[in-house]
Amino acid sequence: MSERANVIKEAVEHQDNLFLAVYVETKNSIMIMLSEKEDKLGTLAVAIPKPRDSSMGSASSSVLLGDKNVISARMFAEYTAAKKGKTALVSVYLQNISESQAQEIFMYLIDKVLKTDSSQKEPTALY
Repeated sequence: MSERANVIKEAVEHQDNLFLAVYVETKNSIMIMLSEKEDKLGTLAVAIPKPRDSSMGSASSSVLLGDKNVISARMFAEYTAAKKGKTALVSVYLQNISESQAQEIFMYLIDKVLKTDSSQKEPTALY
């Protein structure tokens, strides 16, 4: 049986606001949900890493859903795709603070989940 997806959840509190990240990595892709206060789907972007044999350009991205946090969703999707060499989906949901205020916090959370040891995978049930 092949290995299941790696799921990591992280949170950080900053100026009385709770920021959350849910990271799901499979063999060929990554999804990161970034949100404020509670886990919610927000503006969703997808990025494809540049081909390994190409020296030109970086990851290319498109927004699939939403329009409120387009800049952050695309930026984080491209960053993740380039860093991991996999297709990346990134969702950004914000309630109370602006996109520009949240970018540094979300970048911290992304780097944290990308660096988390793969030994923290959720256990799979045996039937």
